Amino acid sequence: MKKKKKVSSRKRKERSERIEALIRIAVFVVSGFILLIWRTFTYTITLINLIYTLMVGKRLRDVAELSEIWNTQWYIFQRYIIFVSNQRPFPFGKLEKNISKFNNAS
Repeated sequence: MKKKKKVSSRKRKERSERIEALIRIAVFVVSGFILLIWRTFTYTITLINLIYTLMVGKRLRDVAELSEIWNTQWYIFQRYIIFVSNQRPFPFGKLEKNISKFNNAS
């Protein structure tokens, strides 16, 4: 019988970190693409909201909240990509709607 080689815990940890780094590359490509398209849309509706607010004198709250959701997702994305957090961004993780919980956690 052949003896099985024991994989040290250090090597196992290095392998899992390497796999996590590869996963982050895939998340960077997919989430980055989605967030860039979403950003273009958000900037467009923000400009529309600004013009509307200047003309009517009242802002569109739903548009502002949509921009907040994008801002939160962008924050989560950046924290994940630079290895500060392990919380995966949208579409690989939960769609967080408000950044306030992150401000209190830091």
